[in-house]
Amino acid sequence: MISRESFAGWYRNRLVWVVVILLAVLAGTVVLVNRAEPEAEPADLQAQIVARMRTTLEQADPGQHNHAGHSAQQGDTAEKPPVICGVRVYGYEPAEATALADVQKVYGFHLCGVAEQKRPWDVAVKLAGPVIMDMSTHPPGIQVVEATADVMFVDRLREMFPAKYATLAQKEALTAAEMADQRRRYDAAAGL
Repeated sequence: MISRESFAGWYRNRLVWVVVILLAVLAGTVVLVNRAEPEAEPADLQAQIVARMRTTLEQADPGQHNHAGHSAQQGDTAEKPPVICGVRVYGYEPAEATALADVQKVYGFHLCGVAEQKRPWDVAVKLAGPVIMDMSTHPPGIQVVEATADVMFVDRLREMFPAKYATLAQKEALTAAEMADQRRRYDAAAGL
């Protein structure tokens, strides 16, 4: 049996209370981490989509996402210069997709620079604009939004993009962090 005096001594022991507090904090942390995991998955999916878009655009021939007839000047070398892209995802379909394999279409923005040796970013050939990637094909299909002789750019954008993404595409391009990362990768590829 525990006497009243031994219980009072235990109660006053600071070490025991420190252990009790640490166990309570640990239990609370475990609960919060387990609760946060379902919310972390879409962010991971978003990162996977960004990586897939960037890789697809950088590995594609610039003619596949060429704009207004721009092309890199090849010069005397037979080797094609690398294309360095930054992307921003506005959204994807189906919106309830939880895995990259479930994503059929991605709506976003791309800004790519052809990294010819010693050519600074400011004078590099660039390919930019809203883009739709068909992820159901291999390799993914790339469709850029461009005006035609009969259709203005903004009208063409509204034809190709769902309304909620078309509104974003008219206002937003790359984030500052994505642009900084792209410039760093471009400079490295161009040997600057």
